[in-house]
Amino acid sequence: MSRPGVALHPITTDGGRTGACCGRVGHDAEVENHTTRPHHVAIVGSGPSGFYAAAALLDAGAPDVRVDMFDRLATPWGLVRAGVAPDHPKIKSVSSQYTKTAAREGFRFFGHVCLGSGPTDVTREELLERYDAVIYAVGSQTERRLRIPGEDLRGSIASVDFVGWYNGHPDFVDLEPPLDTERAVVIGAGNVALDVARMLLLPEADLRATDTADHALEALAASSVREALVCGRRGPVEAAFTTTELRELSDIDDLTVVVDPEQVPAGIADSEGLAKGTRRNLEILRGFAEAGPDASAPHRMEFRFLRSPVEIRGDGRVEEIVLGINRLETGEDGRVRAVDTGERETVPTGLVLRAVGYRGLALPGLPFDEATGTVPHTEGRVDSREREYVVGWIKRGPTGIIGTNKKDANETVRHVVEDLTTRAPREHSPDEVEAWLRDRCPDLVDQQGWEAIDAHERGRGDPTGRPRVKVVDRDELVKLSRG
Repeated sequence: MSRPGVALHPITTDGGRTGACCGRVGHDAEVENHTTRPHHVAIVGSGPSGFYAAAALLDAGAPDVRVDMFDRLATPWGLVRAGVAPDHPKIKSVSSQYTKTAAREGFRFFGHVCLGSGPTDVTREELLERYDAVIYAVGSQTERRLRIPGEDLRGSIASVDFVGWYNGHPDFVDLEPPLDTERAVVIGAGNVALDVARMLLLPEADLRATDTADHALEALAASSVREALVCGRRGPVEAAFTTTELRELSDIDDLTVVVDPEQVPAGIADSEGLAKGTRRNLEILRGFAEAGPDASAPHRMEFRFLRSPVEIRGDGRVEEIVLGINRLETGEDGRVRAVDTGERETVPTGLVLRAVGYRGLALPGLPFDEATGTVPHTEGRVDSREREYVVGWIKRGPTGIIGTNKKDANETVRHVVEDLTTRAPREHSPDEVEAWLRDRCPDLVDQQGWEAIDAHERGRGDPTGRPRVKVVDRDELVKLSRG
């Protein structure tokens, strides 16, 4: 997950997409340059959308393109490393594709490089000066807020932080979620909500077979949490879980899944107009409801639909959450909305996890849509800017699965290539750019350095059959990268 560093310098524009040629001599010079030097593209962010963009650029063939990928962390892969739940190794295995892209001629990775205005940062202007195009693949780096009283009490935690904590993201190593409570309340009805609830309730043996960060592994193994209450503001039909994530709950040892039969009545999955995935989800939820709770199970996950958080209460830390009870209404536009009935229920808890969505952050100097948390663009070209492009969540918002980013990136890259064919490459050579980067960023980690980190982590996991044991300390990561 890539996050911006400190504030960026204001943007400086650079002329039109068609280049600045004066008469036939300038045009001939451009054509000659096209044939003697490759174009050089910077990708800011090393998650799935960034890697799919890199692969598409390297596959383009004409013009000849070289790619430099940047990340503020020492490690690549974005949410595949720091967002996908550790007990989903098949999803994480997509990283093998990114490894193949990184091994291709014309690709370079530069980690520990921050886009900002600090003394060891690089600025947008400097990238635009040295690269023929800059693609922003920075994702959605923060949470959507609940905007209710008590949201900032200790024990009220954004899912993006909690996910980063158990996945070993260096920003969240010191999070220390209070796991001395028997019940956690998860606000949200999507896959991230299921992930964080499931991670709280997985048997210790299951956790120890994953690449869960060691600090989180030990804390979760010693956790007092026995119940996770998953609350969605609308009904089960509107829930955003994927069928695979919902179905796998039945395979977890020592877990009972509780659903109120009145919220998923018999025949609900036979309603007309349901999408295939929604129908399957309802069948699974109905199955849980019919089975009923197993009182002997040591762990319990309960779904409560038509619930919205109203207030989080406590003296310095979370002690309870007040939930509003909703009803559904269909508007004239056909959209189903949750409407507050005025009824309330209070749930004792010491931990509230907020999983109501991610949100992008503005990149100073680029246009930004506050309503959507995205950069305005036209098929990936940043509006009112030259040679700047977006891919992934900062382009379309936090929607879709990992593979969705491939189509998204291909659309943007098609326009990048189209624009590059009208311009002569910039004068800075790859060697000059690398020398500048190494001088500016003393803790830079290149592809070879990342491969050393990767080998070390995998080697640490081998004795116990784990995929890897992650290194989470920034200084240690830099040291490992240098052999």
